[in-house]
Amino acid sequence: MTRFIAIRHVPFLASLAVLIGAYIFGAVSYDYFASIDVIRNLVVDNAFLAVAALGATFVILMGGIDLSVGSVMAFTSILIATLIKEHSWHPATAFAVAALIGTAFGTLQGFLIQTFRLPAFLVTLAGLFIARGAAFAVHIQSLSIQHPFVSNTLNESLSLTLPIGERGMTIPFNVFIVLAVLLASWFVLAQTRFGRAVYAVGDDESSALLVGLPVARVRISVYAISGLLSALAGIVFVLYQQSGDPSACKGFELDAIAAVVIGGTLLRGGVGSIPGTVVGVAILGLIQTLIAFHGNLSSWWTRIAIGMLVLIFVSLQRVIGILASRGAR
Repeated sequence: MTRFIAIRHVPFLASLAVLIGAYIFGAVSYDYFASIDVIRNLVVDNAFLAVAALGATFVILMGGIDLSVGSVMAFTSILIATLIKEHSWHPATAFAVAALIGTAFGTLQGFLIQTFRLPAFLVTLAGLFIARGAAFAVHIQSLSIQHPFVSNTLNESLSLTLPIGERGMTIPFNVFIVLAVLLASWFVLAQTRFGRAVYAVGDDESSALLVGLPVARVRISVYAISGLLSALAGIVFVLYQQSGDPSACKGFELDAIAAVVIGGTLLRGGVGSIPGTVVGVAILGLIQTLIAFHGNLSSWWTRIAIGMLVLIFVSLQRVIGILASRGAR
């Protein structure tokens, strides 16, 4: 059993090693790469991806998949921008409505998957098209948000300026949203009965049913959480861009899944962690930063590097599965 538990930690340790190795390589190869400003930008620029990936972690841990994440983010962003700019809603109210819609959308997907035993891939693929189409139905093009609550209160007054460097370092409010979501997600998965049920369903649904776990409720709740966090990722995106865009966040569901897998969560479910997902997001952001510092490489090399890492970690997961099954015998 101890050997099996150690094997389960190998993907996370491998991803942590990749993160440390990539950072050391950048620090040695490029001037100013190890500066605090680069780390700050790495966190800020990947904040909305981190929230989306945390939602994807719940789904993948349960053995599911959600392809609607990026479209829900885009729908959330343009809905908020439209409500604020064209209908004079207060941003806080628009944020709340968008979060409720995202939660309801995720709940509906989970209900369809569980009740009618439909493949999660196809249901959430349909959700991808529906949410993207709804985004363009709300508004056909991007809208900027010029509201004092967003620009002054959230992005300035509630930001934190640290006395680091000559001009200080500003931590925007959306980073605190990410931290709150991260801590809440970790607590739910690591410290609650619901979190243990998510792991149990992902590890072996039949066994979870036999011991009396509410599998149906867990599955629907997990997709509701994914919908909520996708909407929150859209809100963080709005605060980052100060605009909404129906064509934004294309492919973000794949980036979120890649971050989760690279962070050590098994695609079949049952094994993974919130810290692993954070490491996975950091690796994706670090790859982009390395390519930007290089200067002579196309941004498409980021996709190539991510694809290679996903293949490596999926292969590693397969090896771990074989070793674990041999250990169980």
